[in-house]
Amino acid sequence: MSKLRVLVVGLGNMGMSHALAYTRIDGFEVVGVCTRHIGQVDMPDALKGAQRFGDFATALAELKPDVVSINTLPDTHGSYAIAAMEAGAHVFVEKPMALTVGDAEDVVKVARRTGRKLVIGYILRQHPSWVKFIEIARELGTPLVFRMNLNQQSNGETWAWHKRLMDSFPPIVDCGVHYVDIMCQMTDAKPVKVHAVGAKLTDEVAKNNYGMLQVQFDDGSVGWYEAGWGPMVSDTAFFVKDVFGPKGSVSIVMAEAAGSVKSDDINAHTKTNQILRHHTDMSKPDERIDMSNEPGHDDLCEREQRYLLKAIREDLDLAQHMEDGVNSLRIVLAADESIHTGQVVRL
Repeated sequence: MSKLRVLVVGLGNMGMSHALAYTRIDGFEVVGVCTRHIGQVDMPDALKGAQRFGDFATALAELKPDVVSINTLPDTHGSYAIAAMEAGAHVFVEKPMALTVGDAEDVVKVARRTGRKLVIGYILRQHPSWVKFIEIARELGTPLVFRMNLNQQSNGETWAWHKRLMDSFPPIVDCGVHYVDIMCQMTDAKPVKVHAVGAKLTDEVAKNNYGMLQVQFDDGSVGWYEAGWGPMVSDTAFFVKDVFGPKGSVSIVMAEAAGSVKSDDINAHTKTNQILRHHTDMSKPDERIDMSNEPGHDDLCEREQRYLLKAIREDLDLAQHMEDGVNSLRIVLAADESIHTGQVVRL
């Protein structure tokens, strides 16, 4: 088969990782890269053959790509995805896929109407350790209790990047979609209500740079998630991924010595090291599952793009994938609404 011609839009942390991932996959060819300040980007050797653009509409019109990879700031995700699919391209779009639930639903409608494949950047769905984590959680009975967070002590360039992201969303939304998506994969129950609180710990941003949500499901399952960004955030207990139910518990354990893993390390966001399983009836001793050979961040980006290629080549049905993307966004946006209204939001 001929290679699929890819236009990569956005060349920040995630965009560059995805752009390089395409170059490692037989089946893709990066024909164009696009970012607002393209002249200031030091392009890696693997991407130097790609045409450079500073404007997305121009790049889309001139290249007519088979695939558009959208890794820009969240405020352009929905409109860029729709424009790409209307132009005949399949789309990979980083999360969250739109600014509102209505916009996300519009993106999905266009994907269905045009028959284009739409893959959303839920990187944990391609991570074997997280797949195992979900698998075990589904064996624990109902209701389930979910306890998760990802707080990031960010400084310098990382803090500057976080501040740019907060032009669109607070961390409870931007990061929250990942972990709410994990909760929803662990239970077949429907989310019914959300309550959340937030705090703004600096005048450098307009939005709350800390938030904590609670979500309840119709089978009695409950969960909390918290996320904070900034130089003031604690590096203590920044990574909690813990689930328990009637039959026991399962936890992701950061196995390194305390303090040796920092929250601003991008690999720490997906790294598991060990999964700890406990049985309520004590029929088996607690089990520690070694996950030390798990893929790193760039490997996971490559897995996401291999999944996109498979979806296109094999005409995979992505209806559930797309609906899950809308659902997780609905929950975290309800959390943001709850923070601002002080009210429980019913879904």
